[in-house]
Amino acid sequence: MAGHLVAGEIMTVETLTVGQVMSRVLVAVKPGESPLMAWELMRRAGVHHLPVVDGRHVLGILTRERIAASWSGGPQEQSSRPVRALLGCEQVPRVRQDTPLTRVAALMLDAGCDAVPVVSGDGLVGLVTVRDVLSAVAGRARPATEPGEIVTGMFHLEPVLPHDNPMGGA
Repeated sequence: MAGHLVAGEIMTVETLTVGQVMSRVLVAVKPGESPLMAWELMRRAGVHHLPVVDGRHVLGILTRERIAASWSGGPQEQSSRPVRALLGCEQVPRVRQDTPLTRVAALMLDAGCDAVPVVSGDGLVGLVTVRDVLSAVAGRARPATEPGEIVTGMFHLEPVLPHDNPMGGA
């Protein structure tokens, strides 16, 4: 199998690790945030997965599909319930940075998920997605040049709802 250059070293898909291909700069959401906030974070960041975190502890991964499937009512309903309620009870697999890429790909297939949190003793350090795996297979893995960063909600959304005018006007 042909190799590709990662950090000055020829690597093959079989020798790549999660730490070499994972996303290090993450947008995450806290468990008490609303689905409306999560949707807006995903939209603005252009991502399909949001780790739900308590500090650096990963509670689960929220996907666009999960939010869309649970969507009911309008902005008021979406802003008044927490995303923790959308996580379900299934256990999300977790991997370490030294996990072989082939192993995380097998975990994704077995668990039926397309994003896996990457953890260390300090908690969440990255996220490996199907897109990261495909980029590596295509020879487009980019070496990490900067430390990772996890950004939670940068703003707060409050729906502005029409209300009855006590003066009797329209």
